[in-house]
Amino acid sequence: MRAGYEGTGPGAITPDGCAVELYSRLPVEGEPDVVAEAVPAGATLLELGCGVGRVTHPLVERGFRVTAVDESPEMLERVRGARTVRSTIEGLDLGEEFDVVLLGSILVNTGDAAVRRGMLDTCRRHVAADGCVVIQRERDGVHEGLPREHVLPDGAVVRKVSSELVGGDGVRSVRVEYEFPDAVWTQTYRIRPMIVAEFERALAETGLRVDRYLTEDQSWVRAVPV
Repeated sequence: MRAGYEGTGPGAITPDGCAVELYSRLPVEGEPDVVAEAVPAGATLLELGCGVGRVTHPLVERGFRVTAVDESPEMLERVRGARTVRSTIEGLDLGEEFDVVLLGSILVNTGDAAVRRGMLDTCRRHVAADGCVVIQRERDGVHEGLPREHVLPDGAVVRKVSSELVGGDGVRSVRVEYEFPDAVWTQTYRIRPMIVAEFERALAETGLRVDRYLTEDQSWVRAVPV
C-alpha cells in the first residue's frame, strides 16, 4: 500500500486503497454522457485509471475504441470489450497517439505533485495533435461540511467522514466509508485541492490548455495541446 493510502473490506485492495469488489458495485453516473458530448463519435480513446470498467463499458457500448489502462490486474480482469494495458498512469508510454485521452476519477488531484506532473505528461504524450484530453478535477467546496453522506440507488450509503490537512502544501488526507447491506468498505487517500488557476497552470506546464469547461461546476474539462 502506498504511504497515506489505505483500504479495508472484503476482496482485493489496490495500492491506492481501492477495493475491487466495491468499485464493481458503484453505479455509473454522468461520466459517459460528459465524454460523449465533448468528443467525436467513434473516436479512439485512451482511458487512464479505468478500474473495473465502470466508465469503460458504457463508452465501448457507444462505439468508442477504448484502450483501458490500470495498474491493478484484479481491476483489469473485470474490463470487457476494450484493449487493456497494465501500467501506472505516470509510467505509461505506448508510442501511440489517440483522438481522446481520458483522465477521470479526480486523479489529477493526487496529493503527489510529481505523480500529477507524470500523469499530465502521459496525457500530452498520447494525445493526437488535433485531439483532446478530457479531465475530471475535484470541484470546489467538497472538503466543507463534513461528515456528509449520500444514498446510492440500491440503498448503499457513501459517507465522506473527514478531510484533514497533512502538510503545509495543501495536501489532505480524506476518509470515505461505503456501507452496503452485506459489506462495508473504507478508503483513505491523499488529495491536493486546486483552484482553477492552479489547475490551468499545471496543464500549461505540460503543454496543454483548457479548451472549455464541460460542466457548470468546472469539474469536467476539455483540454487541447498547445
